[in-house]
Amino acid sequence: MDSINRNQPEHNREDLAGTDAAARIRDMTKDAESCFFCTTPLSGSETGGTRPMAIEEADASGALWFLSASDSHKNAEIEADPAVRLYFQASKHSGFLALDGHATISRDRQRIEDLWNPIMKTWFTGGKDDPRITVIQVKPTGGYYWDNKHGDFVAASKMVVGAAIGKTLDDSIEGRVSP
Repeated sequence: MDSINRNQPEHNREDLAGTDAAARIRDMTKDAESCFFCTTPLSGSETGGTRPMAIEEADASGALWFLSASDSHKNAEIEADPAVRLYFQASKHSGFLALDGHATISRDRQRIEDLWNPIMKTWFTGGKDDPRITVIQVKPTGGYYWDNKHGDFVAASKMVVGAAIGKTLDDSIEGRVSP
């Protein structure tokens, strides 16, 4: 463990698995609302394999759901290699999450209906019946999170007190997630 964490008087490490990991993923992604969605880029990819994506849903298992265009670079990249990495940031100073996962693409009409939001018509001009709409499901295989235990105000207060007395007092919690 590094020197900063060794100087921490409070417990600040907690690896999560199963339902605890899925709950952490749901909570953190709900706050983040979007992520950087990273794929293995194909030759000539304009995005370099990384693009922002809105999270449409995080389900009880921790799987994440997105809507995407069938002719997008991301869909082509997922078809070539379904391994993805997602990066989330819920606020300026907390709620960081990196997930590795396996992506699958479908045209499940019921899932499209369930995930549809009228603002999506910006990209899918034919509405929820636009033939280009696909559903991407990402099943996390593992990842890492860093967050505040008690919110940004408590974390900032502890940092101020710690700086005043010369002691490491941050309110962080971090660890691996294994859904």
